[in-house]
Amino acid sequence: MSPAALVSLERIGKRFGGGPEVLRGIDLAIAPGDFVTFVGPSGCGKSTLLRLIAGLIPPSEGTIRVAGSGAGREKMFFVFQDANLLPWRRTAANVELPLLLRGVEPAERRRLVDQTLELVGLADARDKYPWQLSGGMKMRASIARALSVTPEILLLDEPFGSLDEMTRDRLNEDLLAIRKRDPFTACFVTHAVAEAVFLSTRIVVLAPSPGRVAQTIDIPFPYPRPPELREDREYLRLLAEVTRALRAVRP
Repeated sequence: MSPAALVSLERIGKRFGGGPEVLRGIDLAIAPGDFVTFVGPSGCGKSTLLRLIAGLIPPSEGTIRVAGSGAGREKMFFVFQDANLLPWRRTAANVELPLLLRGVEPAERRRLVDQTLELVGLADARDKYPWQLSGGMKMRASIARALSVTPEILLLDEPFGSLDEMTRDRLNEDLLAIRKRDPFTACFVTHAVAEAVFLSTRIVVLAPSPGRVAQTIDIPFPYPRPPELREDREYLRLLAEVTRALRAVRP
């Protein structure tokens, strides 16, 4: 494992049972502060790769190392495609849940929940049930739940995929603003090229059958990234470059 790497994947392969290979020969080093986004055609193993990093499933081949004690995964949190809020718990109670499960004292739980809800702009929605929240607010609550435990690594599996474009753009901007105030390293999965270019420090393009790294594209823009970046000539050039890379691996 590279001394600078927070997460290291070496020759990772994955198959489920006797089925075909899902991933083959994945080598990747993720440094602290990276925002690495995985893109590729459906079925190329993007979500599987994220679950391997999280330790939710084991690799069939190769080694995954996460820096820190306890394999480092106590400082990792997964945000899924659906907000997965418990319908019988109010917003604050949903955000509090991982703290409750970790045995955090009540006074500290309240402090962390208040702090995190303020961070994601949901302080006024703390007493609302999930059915009272918009899709964007539900994802904010899901991200707040993850941030409440101060993760060093945040894994996000298409969290904005079901939202309209305007809401998605706004949440992309909000996610980077949150990350500036509460820094974390991110591994992100998306099908949206514009989202990938706006958020990432590096985009990993996966080819399918089996999933493998076809190309890695560095995104050089400094943070913070204003909304006007989407009109920048270099941003548009990178958008076209990633689109071409995806077209090249299309089945």
